[in-house]
Amino acid sequence: MSTLANRVALVTGASQGIGRACALVLAQSGATVACAARNEEKLAQVVAEITSAGGKAAAFKMDVANEDEVKSACKAAIAQFGKIDILVNNAGITKDTLVMRMKRADWDSVLNTNLTGPYLCIQQVIGSMLKQRWGRIINISSIFGQMGQVGQANYAASKAGLIGLTMAMAREVASRNITVNAVAPGWIETAMTQDLNPEMREAVIKIIPLGRPGTDIEVANAVKFLASDDASYITGQVLGVNGGMLMG
Repeated sequence: MSTLANRVALVTGASQGIGRACALVLAQSGATVACAARNEEKLAQVVAEITSAGGKAAAFKMDVANEDEVKSACKAAIAQFGKIDILVNNAGITKDTLVMRMKRADWDSVLNTNLTGPYLCIQQVIGSMLKQRWGRIINISSIFGQMGQVGQANYAASKAGLIGLTMAMAREVASRNITVNAVAPGWIETAMTQDLNPEMREAVIKIIPLGRPGTDIEVANAVKFLASDDASYITGQVLGVNGGMLMG
């Protein structure tokens, strides 16, 4: 039997990158996937990819920084599938610059999407999990929420805050058989990192013990593990998927 058979997963930011990989991997493991993101065209492509492979999925337009959209999308997903067992808070943005030049709007937008968004999503699905006394909440943080990064004070703060939210929620809902964990990716191969000049790419690889960037599927596999019954005694933890770039 598939690892996640009869489970329903909601993945935010599912239209591309790590979110797309999470949606595909969870579907391959038997979960029904509610794919949520702002880009409806890309979402439709992900859903089509899942269904063409024999999986079950549906698209829900959602900007996690918009409370009304979060409420309506989560309500629609629960109405269609009957429940939400697994929440993957993946949606995130960056607006990088040094603090001395950072506009308040750039601070607010990153915090609203990367930290307030997950809080809003948790609020909307936690009732379903509490009712059935089973749930998995997996927050996609970042290595830079653990070690900081020049030019990313807003992003690092949001991802560090997400780790704090993870631990607080883990304590709140543990008695109901709901686990809450974070995955903190390091340097993952994306369209953005592919554009790095060769010198910068080589410099980054030198500080990764495994000597290479990770892939979105490797992050998604960590999410799949935390979503499964194999991880039933793991909660309040941060799982680093960083090739050894940060240890301890």
